[in-house]
Amino acid sequence: MRRNRSIRGVPVDLAVILRDVGTLLVMQAAMLGATSLVALAFAEFQPAAGFFAAGVACVVVGEGMRRAFASAPDPKMKHGMVIAASGWFATAAFGAVAFLAVAWTTTPETMASFVPAGRDTSGWAVTVMGTTSKSSLVYFRHPLHAMFEAMSGWTGSGLTMAIHEPSLPRSVQFYRSFIQYVGGVGVIVLTVSILSRPGSGSYALYQSEAREEKIHPSVVSTVRTVWKIFLAYSAVAIVVLGVALAASTDQSAFDVAWQALNHGMTGLSTGGFSVTDNSIGTYNAPVVEAVLLPIMAAGAIAFPVHYGVLANRDLGDLLGDLQTRWLLVLFAVGIVALGAQLLVVVPTEGFGRTMGAVLGFSPGSVDAVRDATFQWVSALSCTGFQSSPIGDYGAGAKVMLAVGMTIGGAAGSTVGGIKVIRAYTVSKGIQWQFQRVFLPASTVVTVSMGDRMLDRSEMDREFSEAAIVSLLWVLLLVASSIVLANVSPGFSYADALFEVASAQGNVGLSAGITGPSMDPLAEAMFVLNMWIGRLEIIPVLVFARSILSGLDP
Repeated sequence: MRRNRSIRGVPVDLAVILRDVGTLLVMQAAMLGATSLVALAFAEFQPAAGFFAAGVACVVVGEGMRRAFASAPDPKMKHGMVIAASGWFATAAFGAVAFLAVAWTTTPETMASFVPAGRDTSGWAVTVMGTTSKSSLVYFRHPLHAMFEAMSGWTGSGLTMAIHEPSLPRSVQFYRSFIQYVGGVGVIVLTVSILSRPGSGSYALYQSEAREEKIHPSVVSTVRTVWKIFLAYSAVAIVVLGVALAASTDQSAFDVAWQALNHGMTGLSTGGFSVTDNSIGTYNAPVVEAVLLPIMAAGAIAFPVHYGVLANRDLGDLLGDLQTRWLLVLFAVGIVALGAQLLVVVPTEGFGRTMGAVLGFSPGSVDAVRDATFQWVSALSCTGFQSSPIGDYGAGAKVMLAVGMTIGGAAGSTVGGIKVIRAYTVSKGIQWQFQRVFLPASTVVTVSMGDRMLDRSEMDREFSEAAIVSLLWVLLLVASSIVLANVSPGFSYADALFEVASAQGNVGLSAGITGPSMDPLAEAMFVLNMWIGRLEIIPVLVFARSILSGLDP
């Protein structure tokens, strides 16, 4: 950083970062304002006041930063990664402010009114920060729980501190879904589309969210097309899911519409937050699960592929894409492998359905295939919807799901994890490195990667990038799971590995460790795992280096 250049006494590099992080906060203020209107529509006046107060805080801080450093130059790549890392963290922090504000402006008496009538709520009452309530809103009076929920929402992770989601105000249910919906595509992608900033500045921000693929030469045009596709798919997903819920449940029309809206938003964005007590397992409806399968899978496919299919009206474009082909292969192989695990290992007693070691086309085997299909697609797509109690799965099934959550879906989609293309590049690179041993140094070698032919230097570069990110990702996974296993008595290492893979992969499936009673060290660690996992590690390392070096890249 050039120390002799400054804006309002702030070094120019820091001014660039603060200006763009301020823009992200202004964007969140608009979302909080919209959520305040939702709260007023449901006559939730105290939560509305909380959301409004949080929105004002975002405006004051964000707009203040924007105005103070409006003359800062466009960001470069060195700024982009720091903006991404600090911007995502700041967005989650102000999201936590929203949860805290709503929880503290809502009285215990009002909280009680949000608890569903006619439900067995024995055991729901808890005391948090001196306040006792049966509504899970009370958990958000604790700052760490609020930060966890906000980070989980914005990063599309789906793990939650809200034990009983139906006891939350409608506006809080909506806000949780809303932040997952926007966070799934990317807060910086949204900002780029609003700012319409031409040139290298937008591209630097676009890349900083671990995105490379462009639909159009212009990044602004690309992100606007992404949002058009996302909105169109969302409308279809909500309608189809609403029909499935109406056909398979006896709920009121309003409840059907509300649940379809929220699950459609969090399903397509591969976020996984739910508004029901046991996620999708609440319905125990094969029709609902069948409708959600293509919604989750669509969220795991890269947006440029969706654009190609829609523009050319040719489903053949799906199989023409390397990542999509391998994603479909992984879906098929994983379903078979997990189904075999559930059939052989999962005990019948206490599992909640008729699963067990059964032979033939019995109800147990049907349930095993059904659960294996839904849970594997949910894990690999990093969605996190849960249709059965994974805590009762065997260690082999949990490790298998952890592998799926670690790989994730396609780069350029809404998923977390390492991404299919990196896993493919690492495996291809290992093959290539082994073959090179038997070739003369002068041999001209090319490697086929989908529709591309890479020479030696290109393959070295791509393999190195994929291997470094994958290695760092796995090292963090192993280290975090060791920590979690040591602070979580009563759970196995397979449980800990599964839970960390879910947090770091931004998935949301749980074996039962995550919750308000978990160790505070583990909860704080998960906040970092979710943040780091969403940004694919490198931007966070750049951010940490910048902090240690006084923001001098």
